[in-house]
Amino acid sequence: MQSYALTVDKFLDHAAKWTGTREVVTAGAGRISYAALRERSNRMSGALAHLGLVQGDRIATLAWNTQHHVEVYFAAMGAGFVCHTLNPRLTIEHLAAMINEAEDRVLAVASNLSSVLDALLPLCPLVKHVVLMDEPAEDAPVESPYAAEAWALEALLEAHGRPVTWGDFSEQSAAGLCYTSGTTGRPKGVLYTHRSNYLHTLRALQADAFALTAADSVLVAVPMFHANGWGLPFAAPAVGANLVLPGRDTDGASLTRLLQDERVTIAAGVQTVWLGVLDHLDATGGDVPDLKRVIIGGSNCPDALIRRMEERLGATVQTSWGMTELSPLGTVAPPASGPASARGAGRPVIGLDLKLTDADGRTLEQQRDVVGHLKVKGASVVDRYYKAQADALDAEGYFDTGDLARIDQAGNLTICGRSKDLIKSGGEWINPAEIEDIIGRHPAVGLSAVIGRPDAKWGERPVLIVELRQGLSVDDQALLTALKGRVADWWLPDQIVQIGAMPLAATGKIDKNRLRADYGSDGVVGKTSGS
Repeated sequence: MQSYALTVDKFLDHAAKWTGTREVVTAGAGRISYAALRERSNRMSGALAHLGLVQGDRIATLAWNTQHHVEVYFAAMGAGFVCHTLNPRLTIEHLAAMINEAEDRVLAVASNLSSVLDALLPLCPLVKHVVLMDEPAEDAPVESPYAAEAWALEALLEAHGRPVTWGDFSEQSAAGLCYTSGTTGRPKGVLYTHRSNYLHTLRALQADAFALTAADSVLVAVPMFHANGWGLPFAAPAVGANLVLPGRDTDGASLTRLLQDERVTIAAGVQTVWLGVLDHLDATGGDVPDLKRVIIGGSNCPDALIRRMEERLGATVQTSWGMTELSPLGTVAPPASGPASARGAGRPVIGLDLKLTDADGRTLEQQRDVVGHLKVKGASVVDRYYKAQADALDAEGYFDTGDLARIDQAGNLTICGRSKDLIKSGGEWINPAEIEDIIGRHPAVGLSAVIGRPDAKWGERPVLIVELRQGLSVDDQALLTALKGRVADWWLPDQIVQIGAMPLAATGKIDKNRLRADYGSDGVVGKTSGS
């Protein structure tokens, strides 16, 4: 057989050659064909080489989902550089720590984030060049008060862009670097290879997974800096699907307009994004007639919300589970699956294996219909974290996800909570995820979270925090009543806190670190009631 390196540049090459007129669309900024985007991205590889990058060097991106970001994404990886996607909503200190650990030499920044550079660049001495994206062409390089030289992307491309050979390196070469979200601990770097990304893309495209086709128009509402962009910046061009990018605006009105104007057939993002769309449609009375499927992930989604989404959007909801460390797809409900209550987070696709263990890492004899600690193994699963001294695998090569899970007889995975989130009260465990699932079904509740608070007598006691749906109200006793008889009495929260807006990470997941800081000790501010 021919030697054919599995490098990610081949996805855009394929799109340009065989579906070249299909488009990448950026909200408010126009559209470009895959053929034209490939030509620009390839010349951008030459421009980055002019800045001194060589194979293996890291270029960081601090940006939203836009055409320029996709161009830099493929320009970096195609030439053998490593694209390090950064989360714009992290603190300056966190961003600087990641940039310095990665030893990034070039930083590509969305122009509407340029003010971040004032605080960031003095902390990042290794960054020698800054590229400002998402603005029209400039006549000359941007003036810079920093040691790093600044360029407007269009000016850099015009002055120094040149075609280069893509994929001239091993498929085991590093392609991307993404840090974990940091919602439950310190962010850690995950380094993807071309081979792992390529195989992950083939897994994601299977008929029982994302199942994209050239006839689809795919809205990527999940940020490219979150969990490898769920692999969609690779999957869409791999089949020639239109790639619809929302830029910075992911509010309900903006996403609804994109869904309608671009006749989106498949949309992907965390559940909090779709809550905004649902509320907007309820308020305006509109609809999204072309939408067929919505792929959700990031956290467990209550059955009631899934039913609301399917009824209001007229689309099938595909639940999924994944992690940055998995590239990120772990399991996904097939497009033609049963009721929401039976899906869980779906089944693993070929290339990923699951097992359940006890707390000490011993494989459970029974692997179905029991709760255990979830471990995974596969070609797109992390071996060790970036710059770590030891691998992150057990003796059989499985990675500990930190999740508690159950697998039913049909192979459907249900995430039962994070092992680190468990609350130990009086020597016994309380699982916040079970309480959150029940409360999340209440018609007045938009989002819910349970955290532990230190208690002198019991060690820890649960605190329930809720964000109500717009315009609705509920008293705390009604929430407690919803729990009684469905969980043990000693699981009932000692306090309920109603807040106006749940703190979210940039990925849309509930930020439990923030909740613990704000409500995990005495002196809670807000509307509360004891049990």
